[in-house]
Amino acid sequence: MSEYHLSRIFYNDRREMKKLDALLAQEGIERDANLHYTIGLYDDDYHLAATGSCFANTLRCMAVDSSHQGEGLLNQIVSHLIQYEFEQNITSLFLYTKYDKALFFRDLGFYEIARADGKVVFMENRRNGFSSYLENLKKETAVQLEALSPAGNLPVGAVVMNANPFTLGHLHLLATAAAACSLLHVFVVSEDASLVPFDVRFRLVKEGSSHLKNLVFHQTGSYLISNATFPSYFLKEKDVVIRTHAKLDTAIFGRISQTLGITVRYVGEEPSSQVTGIYNEIMEADLPASGVACRIIPRKTAGPEIISASTVRERIHSGDTESIRGLVPETTLNYFLSDEAADVVEKIRQSDEVRHY
Repeated sequence: MSEYHLSRIFYNDRREMKKLDALLAQEGIERDANLHYTIGLYDDDYHLAATGSCFANTLRCMAVDSSHQGEGLLNQIVSHLIQYEFEQNITSLFLYTKYDKALFFRDLGFYEIARADGKVVFMENRRNGFSSYLENLKKETAVQLEALSPAGNLPVGAVVMNANPFTLGHLHLLATAAAACSLLHVFVVSEDASLVPFDVRFRLVKEGSSHLKNLVFHQTGSYLISNATFPSYFLKEKDVVIRTHAKLDTAIFGRISQTLGITVRYVGEEPSSQVTGIYNEIMEADLPASGVACRIIPRKTAGPEIISASTVRERIHSGDTESIRGLVPETTLNYFLSDEAADVVEKIRQSDEVRHY
């Protein structure tokens, strides 16, 4: 059996990245676009025998050369990544794995949250992590209810949004849903991978909808999954990636809905985004199994144009921030015209990708 040594792989090291990509490809994995730390285990001849990576609080892109399997190398990789994350003060860890690897990660102290379609299992390193999140949602609801005016004998609903940034289209969705519900739970995606930071997005959603008196606001934490944290590296077809992601998200939301008594989820109609269109299709088909109806609301328009966050970002990107007037609530407009937003505006203008597909 070889002796192995552990070494960090830097993304500007072309030689080592070539080895990394070759190992991943050999094991049927494509390197994920979202990585911030990668390590390798090398044998005596400096061949890359195993690798693993982190992105935010997720472990990903873990692989062992088939000629070195059965030597406990993946255990070493995972143990090192966990230690690295802990040293960064990241103690709540998540991973996605194929069905046939779930038992291995369970033996390393990870617990299943949800699974989808015979392809992917979503796991975390805290036994009571998700149940604690659900309990916190109930507490948040109880606190916010004291200042609300729930509307009559109507169902309890929910909306999940990224709001990057909050537009009149988002507001239309919230107002339509709120009018049909006694209470509306609003989940804002809290993973910070958007051009507009989470704290700003969350604030603008609350400020822009403050006239609606039956809304309860929540962060999604790491449970309602974003595109950035969901790994596509072991699912080759884009359509399969999107569908598996949506099915996991729907399974998790089913448990959230049971905790909060939610019986209807509202989503915006999506004529142009492939990702959101497939999401809507999956939710409409799968949510009823959890006792939740899916209502698709037609998108709000400004003249012939559908209002979208992508359009708002494109206009800011072009340098014409003033032109978003009519597409966003006054609170969102005021933010982008303020000095506070200078760094965010510059980030949008420098971005190569401002449209969501």
